[in-house]
Amino acid sequence: MSSNGGSTCRTVENEGALRDIMGPTMDIAIHKSRPKLDDHCKEFIRRSPFLCIGTSNAQGKADVSPRGDPAGFVQVIDDNHLFIPDRPGNNRLDTMTNITENSNVGLLFFIPGFNDTLRVNGKARIVQDESLSEKAKIRGKAPKVGIMIEVNEAFLHCAKAFTRSSLWDPKNYQKREEMPSLAHMILDQVAPPGKPPTAQEIKDADDFVEDNYKTGLY
Repeated sequence: MSSNGGSTCRTVENEGALRDIMGPTMDIAIHKSRPKLDDHCKEFIRRSPFLCIGTSNAQGKADVSPRGDPAGFVQVIDDNHLFIPDRPGNNRLDTMTNITENSNVGLLFFIPGFNDTLRVNGKARIVQDESLSEKAKIRGKAPKVGIMIEVNEAFLHCAKAFTRSSLWDPKNYQKREEMPSLAHMILDQVAPPGKPPTAQEIKDADDFVEDNYKTGLY
């Protein structure tokens, strides 16, 4: 037990204690889990232009990364296999490095306008496959590698989170200009103490990012 801002904070130590608070799982939430992709899951994936992939390294350090392309960019190989093409980025390679150490992954698929999501859990490996990469070509450029997922579990997730957040409601869209640009924020974060970035440095960084969006997507 610890104090947090004047309140008492109790840590829930195990599933038994958690169940005492939250209650049992709904039967349908248990039975909806599939050991492979059915037709509904496959159609959901074919419509999805965006997903998040969760990974962790050998020590358990976790990471979640977005992946996006035109709808259907994730190739459904068969009932238990998916191929996610890798596109150019900043070469941190957090997701793929984690996969080389720990193959367990979780995917969350989104479809614009849908409040439902699809969750897929399984094992991943980094592959080079000319045939799959050829199918993943965009603007004449094929990915160097991709992520092959062996599906162990797939299930549809209800709309409560999206309903609560009204994520797709245009009335909730926020003005991007109310925060600094991405480049500006990063320059602030990496600047030495007492030496904020200059206006010219911010402009140069903004220009670089915008040019990279135009020329470095694929």
